[in-house]
Amino acid sequence: MKLNNTTKIKFKPAGQLEETRFEKIHNVVFNNSNEASITVAHEIAKLIKDKAKENKPCVLGLATGSSPIRIYEELIRLHKEEGLSFSNVISFNLDEYWSMQSDNLQSYHYFMHEYLFDHIDILPENIHVPDGTVQPDEVNQYCIDYDLKIKSYGGLDFQLLGIGRTGHIGFNEPGSHYNSGTRSITLNHITREDAAPAFLGIKNVPRRAITMGISTIKSAKRIILLGWGANKATVLQKTIEGEITSQIPATYLQNHQNTTFVLDEEASSELTRIKTPWLVTSCVWNDELKKKAIFWLCEKQQKPILKLTDKDFNDNGMSNLLASEGRAYDLNIKIFNALQHTITGWPGGKPNADDSHRPERATPIKKRVIIFSPHPDDDVISMGGTFDRLVEQGHEVHIVYQTSGNIAVSDEEALKFAEVTKSLQIKDLVIDKIINDIKKKTPNQIDTKETRHLKGKIRRAESLAATRFLGLPDKNVHFLDLPFYETGTVKKKNLSDQDITIVKNIIQKIQPHQIYAAGDLADPHGTHKVCLDAIFAAIDVLKPEKFMNNCWVWLYRGAWYEWESHEIDMVVPMSPDQVLKKRLAIFYHQSQKDGVMFQGDDAREFWVRAEDRNRETAKKYHDLGMADYAAMEAFKRYYF
Repeated sequence: MKLNNTTKIKFKPAGQLEETRFEKIHNVVFNNSNEASITVAHEIAKLIKDKAKENKPCVLGLATGSSPIRIYEELIRLHKEEGLSFSNVISFNLDEYWSMQSDNLQSYHYFMHEYLFDHIDILPENIHVPDGTVQPDEVNQYCIDYDLKIKSYGGLDFQLLGIGRTGHIGFNEPGSHYNSGTRSITLNHITREDAAPAFLGIKNVPRRAITMGISTIKSAKRIILLGWGANKATVLQKTIEGEITSQIPATYLQNHQNTTFVLDEEASSELTRIKTPWLVTSCVWNDELKKKAIFWLCEKQQKPILKLTDKDFNDNGMSNLLASEGRAYDLNIKIFNALQHTITGWPGGKPNADDSHRPERATPIKKRVIIFSPHPDDDVISMGGTFDRLVEQGHEVHIVYQTSGNIAVSDEEALKFAEVTKSLQIKDLVIDKIINDIKKKTPNQIDTKETRHLKGKIRRAESLAATRFLGLPDKNVHFLDLPFYETGTVKKKNLSDQDITIVKNIIQKIQPHQIYAAGDLADPHGTHKVCLDAIFAAIDVLKPEKFMNNCWVWLYRGAWYEWESHEIDMVVPMSPDQVLKKRLAIFYHQSQKDGVMFQGDDAREFWVRAEDRNRETAKKYHDLGMADYAAMEAFKRYYF
């Protein structure tokens, strides 16, 4: 059974096969997770209505985490605006942390009520979420009873799943047996790392959980697994194309007869038909695909571009590319020149120079530049070398910090600053309150407004220290404190018109020739995506303005991933001295050093990640036949 396609969706990639011989699980790739989520929500809604017409209950297996949130929002909309009733729905959730009180902010019981149940007409007695408080000696029987209750309703009609980076579904970690039922398990360290942002640090993440088993999940009549973002691409490729193995529990779904993986573009990027489509079928060779194929061939053959031969192309499924181009030599020269033209030491454009083969315009010589930074350190982490070069070359650079970043300051760091302030014998009742609030704070408790204010001030002071070090005057540093972020928790508000207006106003005020923005959508807690959406929405509003005709937008990536070589439109080399200068600028963000709260899936500090990534980009360019630089920062142009 295919997805019920109730909305007009553009599937990616156009003109290519939807599935190939490499793939063992049916999957559909959407332009983005929003489109995908709406389609999945409509399939669920149709199932609920069909069951209601038959006067039967609709038994749904539901998931938590960030992946299904947009689906739940659409289901709520369908209920409130189009009359979708959930009165015949019986729900069973996949899992719950143990031991965990149901009213805890991080419990899945709390999550489901906050994101779905409290907004629809589902009957309370029809809601089933594993009990995170069940006594240790009662867990086994409780889990058996949970499975029996599912069976008593005729089994799951529909199961919604996400996937973890370990390949887990539910909390079925690597090593789970395909016959496993609902049970108590110990969480993998990687799973706990991924959950750490929600718990404000890995030390607060429970070590155990109750989860539906593989057998319980596979008993569902219909399964949809959601995959969003580049950080899931590798495990999804292994799950869809690899062999069935207990080390990647999601591969067990290859034996389910009615499963669909629903992916966005980033999550599909490692699938063979996406990454190397010339190995699957005949391709329509546009310029980007030619670059992608040749860079892949260079890596495979361990040769620079200009040393590739006709035989290299023919032996690796690319003979039709040669047939359309003539000779390897001619094609190599073309791609070599295109790559060379992405390199510039003048990110603002080189004055009085021919810019026909340069990534940026030569005029105006002095540009007004906005560097948007989602958090108060992304600017120096992601493009500190380019930032330095723009200031050094005399452009009017403005740094715009979109959020306060207060949630990423640890209690210990805030307490240190508060106690230092008190030691100066400044009589301030607010400082006493902050110290008292932090010391009395319980795990997962939301910071008070005063504490959040202090943590935001810490991030501001660090940002100003870094921008001063790079020679930027304070008047060119702007703090937006976008409202969507100011919740005191990892869960943020939805992007609002107020957020967009704030971003629009700063662009309109500065009227930039260049905008730099974080295109790093693999950010583990999603702030980068919301900040980028705010910029794109503001640009859409401002497009008719005359000054926007002369505005170019460049996207950088952050601490998590870098652009692939074929995606890069501009790359800025850095000398060893600039690499060191960038490192020192990052060091000014002391609260984010040595045990940062939101480490993500990488144990390295942010400055180390940045240097390694910049060094790797330079190495890739060198391996392709370019000059040997110490490091490089990469950008992709966004056309609006």
